[in-house]
Amino acid sequence: MSISTPELRQLRHFIAVAERLHFGQAAATVGITQPPLSRSIQDLERRISVKLLSRTRRHVELTNEGVAFLRDAKQIVGLLEAAVLQVQQMAAGEGGRLAVGFIPLADYGVLPRVLKDFKASHPKITLALREMLSPEQITALTSKELDVGLVIPPLSGQEFEHLVVQREQFVVALPAGHLLARGRGPLKVGQLASEPFVQVPRDRSPGLHEKINRLTSAAGFAPHIAQEAIQMQTVVSLVSSGLGIALVPSSVANIGRRGVVYRPLSDTHDPLEIWLVWRRGHLGLAASGFVAHARRLTRGKQKQA
Repeated sequence: MSISTPELRQLRHFIAVAERLHFGQAAATVGITQPPLSRSIQDLERRISVKLLSRTRRHVELTNEGVAFLRDAKQIVGLLEAAVLQVQQMAAGEGGRLAVGFIPLADYGVLPRVLKDFKASHPKITLALREMLSPEQITALTSKELDVGLVIPPLSGQEFEHLVVQREQFVVALPAGHLLARGRGPLKVGQLASEPFVQVPRDRSPGLHEKINRLTSAAGFAPHIAQEAIQMQTVVSLVSSGLGIALVPSSVANIGRRGVVYRPLSDTHDPLEIWLVWRRGHLGLAASGFVAHARRLTRGKQKQA
């Protein structure tokens, strides 16, 4: 059997009549007169070769086929309306999906603040969060798996743009019973020369690794790496177990691990930066809103400082 697909307007016309069982009322609802509405329903029935309405001059009722068709027609129209609304919201930057990559370190500082405020102002955008190391994020941004990412610089290549969203100094994480954990004043990096270090491997976070090496090199020694750990929270856990000390960004203190004491450094050093990055020329409206939101928060924090 050859079936001609109904037009959307015919589905709307049929739904209006089926819900009211009155052509005059239905015509007023869809904004046309009764004769063209009747012709629209008749053409619909011809297209699908099924009688949907039983009608006389005084009475209109649905056939069994009409009852079944009404259910599906309402679902089709509803899905289409939802799809139109979704793409309109996406076009306006109000809806859609935003894939955000982040390093674990960002979760201790900038990430919760940015996400909370962005979600409050863009409730219809679905956030897809992926915890990834910086090199992995660059690959995912290049392949368009991510829209934006929170990474530790440097970046290779010129195809990315960035916004500095966090700067922080390094502190020393010490086991609570360690001699250097006593007191509250700053320590010199040189005081750590004979200590075993717990550190993230170079291949997992080259930017962080390089910053720590510059600190110890400026103090005249190369650290003895006793243990390595991929996650910063694991680094802190190993410190609390007495397996070594660690140079960590100050936001790591937010982990709140028992048995660990954090002491500031007296040595002048460059802060560790976290960048929000995206592919140059490939920033959609949702991602543009996220970047703009992060920029406002960053400026606000700088003014408070």
